Amino acid sequence: MTLPDLSGFDAVVYDLDGTLVNLRVDWNEAARDAALVLREAGVEADSMDLWRMLDVADEHGVREELERELAAHERQGAWTSDRLPLADHLPEDGVPSGVCSLNAEDACRVALDVHELEPHVDAVVGRDTVATEKPDPEPLLVTLAEMGVEPDSAVFVGDSSRDEVTAERAGVAFRYVGDGPSGV
Repeated sequence: MTLPDLSGFDAVVYDLDGTLVNLRVDWNEAARDAALVLREAGVEADSMDLWRMLDVADEHGVREELERELAAHERQGAWTSDRLPLADHLPEDGVPSGVCSLNAEDACRVALDVHELEPHVDAVVGRDTVATEKPDPEPLLVTLAEMGVEPDSAVFVGDSSRDEVTAERAGVAFRYVGDGPSGV
């Protein structure tokens, strides 16, 4: 895996899953459990992906229940997550560092703790920390604000095209971990 050049930036914000760690989540099982939450609300969700389920959960007032279900899967996956090579750079980067993730904040904190990275992270923003999620720029901008850093002096490191779009919308430099986008 090629590590990105992060020199020249006053702060670094990392995506979590696929960037610093790999959460061991059975996403098919998580989707089945999420569909059950929606089915109980009278919505047929078997053909929806998780992102659509989250939107539909908002529309039917069951976002909190769906978030609880997904966060439980993510926390379990965080406890058994695999540390990725870029995580070794985090303690050595010498600048304020944050995490901005599509995973639940609590799951992010569990993974950071499991891999002894928590002391090196100044801010953590997950899917459930703010009202919007990536690729909306708000989660990244909130992460930077909590770090006390201006967008034009930071870099966001991620593994997906969604991460790249988030950085672009926030006015933040972007670097891929590895050789390019791994997914959404």
